[in-house]
Amino acid sequence: MTPVPPAAAAEPIRLSVGDYQASVSPVGAALAALTYRGLDLVLPGAGDPPRPLFRGAVLAPWPNRIADGRYTFRGHRFQLPVNEVDRQCALHGLVAWTAWMTLEAEADRLTLATTIHPQPGYPHRVHVRAEYVLHAERGLTIAVTGRTLSPGAAPWGVSIHPYLVAGPGRVDDWTLHLHAAQFLEVDPERLLPRGRRAVDGTRFDFRQPRPIGATELDHAFTGIGFDGTGWAAATVTPGDRSARHGGVRMTWDSDCRWVQVHTTDLPGDRDHHRSGLALEPMTCPPDAFNSGDDVIALPSGHENTTVWHIEALG
Repeated sequence: MTPVPPAAAAEPIRLSVGDYQASVSPVGAALAALTYRGLDLVLPGAGDPPRPLFRGAVLAPWPNRIADGRYTFRGHRFQLPVNEVDRQCALHGLVAWTAWMTLEAEADRLTLATTIHPQPGYPHRVHVRAEYVLHAERGLTIAVTGRTLSPGAAPWGVSIHPYLVAGPGRVDDWTLHLHAAQFLEVDPERLLPRGRRAVDGTRFDFRQPRPIGATELDHAFTGIGFDGTGWAAATVTPGDRSARHGGVRMTWDSDCRWVQVHTTDLPGDRDHHRSGLALEPMTCPPDAFNSGDDVIALPSGHENTTVWHIEALG
C-alpha cells in the first residue's frame, strides 16, 4: 500500500472485527475509541479539537515527566522545551501532537509512522511505528517500535495513554486489580518522584481487587507481577455486577516495569473529573532521563518494540 501523507488522513481511521470496533487518530497515533458490543472500553474522543489530558496518545521518546526539561545522557547535558508550565516539566515526549503517516490500513489493522528529527534537547533521529490490530477474541493489540537512525545511541522510553472505562458511573464506582508491590512517592506540587515505597498497608495496594472509591491516584507503580510468559495484567471492573459492561483488562509485555495510574481528578471540570482511569504501562518511570532507571539506550540501527493489549471482560 502507498503511504498516505498526514494531510490526507486527518480524520480518525476506523477498524472493525467481530464485536470490536476501534478508531485511531493520525495525530499522535492516538486511540480515539475502542468499543465491544457498542460499549466503551476507553474514553472516546482523541481527535480534534485537541484531546484533553493526552487521551489515547503514544508517549515517546519518554513517558511522564522530566524535571525542568533538563537531563544528562552519556556525559552530555540537554535542555528540552517545558510544555507542562505549572510544574515546569517536559511532559510525555515529542510525538503526541505529531501528524503520523499511514503505512497500512485494513479492516482490522493499521500501521502509522513518524520520525523524531534532531532538535533542541533531543539531538537524535528516531523512526517510530505504531501498529494497531483488532482480534475478534482478544480485543486490541498495540505495538510501538522505535528505531534509531542517527549515529550513536538515543535515550528511549515509551508508553500509551488510554483512559479505561469499566462501566457506568465514574472511577469511584469501579474496582481495580493491579499486582504491583511498590509505588513512587511524589512531590504533591510537581508530581516528581521522591522514592519507592512498599504498597503494604497503604491506599496504593491493589494486589487484590478492591474498589477505588474516593482514592486519588497519579502515581507510578512497580514491582509488577509478571507471569511465566513475561506478561502482566490489570483489570478494571464495574461495582454493579448486574451491569451490561463486564469491565476491561489491559496486559503488557515485560518491557513495561512501571505503570502510571491516574484517577483523573479534575474537580473544576465536570466533563472529565474521574470519568476514566488512565492506565499507562511504561518502560521507564517519571523523570527517568535524570534517574537513569530503566531508560533504554537504543543504539544506531537498532529497534525496540513494546506491546500492550486491551480487551473486554465478560
